[in-house]
Amino acid sequence: MGNADDDPVRHGLVASLNRPGGNVTGFTNIGSELAGKRLEILKEIVSRTTRVGILFDANGPGGVGHVRESESIAPALGLRIERLELSSPENLEKTFQAAITRGVEAVIVVNTALIVGHNARIIKLAAQTRLPAMYTSSSSVAGGGLMSFSDDPGDRAKRVADYVDKILKGTHPADLPVQQPTKFELVINLKTAKQIGLTIPPNVLARADRVIR
Repeated sequence: MGNADDDPVRHGLVASLNRPGGNVTGFTNIGSELAGKRLEILKEIVSRTTRVGILFDANGPGGVGHVRESESIAPALGLRIERLELSSPENLEKTFQAAITRGVEAVIVVNTALIVGHNARIIKLAAQTRLPAMYTSSSSVAGGGLMSFSDDPGDRAKRVADYVDKILKGTHPADLPVQQPTKFELVINLKTAKQIGLTIPPNVLARADRVIR
């Protein structure tokens, strides 16, 4: 199973996380379950913000869970969520323009297939519109995005290797539970923060697992 951004049980890929059944097992990144933490971090960094946009693929199921979870948590943080649905890459510029028109002050970018395929353009547009952007993958921050909060890719790689070894030695996938992340990392790109005129609060910077300077 790949790095899906939603619940594999809800999508019918496995019977349960502990007993997947069939020939499918693997890892899920519980992207939607981290939605609240991403909103909290954004609110700390951009304390003035009251409206956060979520950029997601309108044609795929991956980002829907993230949006719904964010909408349920946002009121407690004094935030309103604006859905920035991307139906095709040709609409990227219009989507960012619409975000500004609708008063969006920060944005969360949910990594799904359509989004990842145009990551460089999204990072550039976020910089041009001076929108602080939180990504669901640290690779986006390495590519110039502002920040991310996600599972630790190094830890995931080690556990994937362990699963591959077990399967090669004869363990049936149905007997291997779908694993969820246990380690998470906050990554911040200070170069990008300076570019958009944003100061990262010291208390947030101190909690970062990686800082790109």
